[in-house]
Amino acid sequence: MDALSYKTQFLKKGTIKRDWTLVDAANIPLGRLASCVALRLRGKHRTDFTPHLNCGDKVVVINAAKVKLTGNKWDQKVFLYHTGYPGGQKAPTYRMIRQKNPAKVIEIAVKGMLPKNRLGRDLFRNLYVYGDDQHPHAQQNPQPLTLHIR
Repeated sequence: MDALSYKTQFLKKGTIKRDWTLVDAANIPLGRLASCVALRLRGKHRTDFTPHLNCGDKVVVINAAKVKLTGNKWDQKVFLYHTGYPGGQKAPTYRMIRQKNPAKVIEIAVKGMLPKNRLGRDLFRNLYVYGDDQHPHAQQNPQPLTLHIR
């Protein structure tokens, strides 16, 4: 056997082929949905995964308003952030965030599971979240992804 046949093949920026994936978030727990979506965005489901490149799929999530949180998390879980002004710390509950923008709940969860660097910001741009079942990406023909989650 030749030692050269065992070399790891890395992708290059010009050779990456991205697919479009459609995920229905209705009645799926938020954390499990977010981990599956983050895995697809990162590209870890591919055999030619390259850790330092954006080689993942573009993911469209529909029915974000119907995502499930277990227990009393809709009222007890808060999202802390600061506006940058004195006294500007905000702590809305997830129910308040969902009423204002249903897509934001999934975006927060997925963003927390991506790398905290330039690559993570680039990966997050491939996520499209919509509150209902209508989306403007039908032309890209996204392939539906069935999540086998209990």
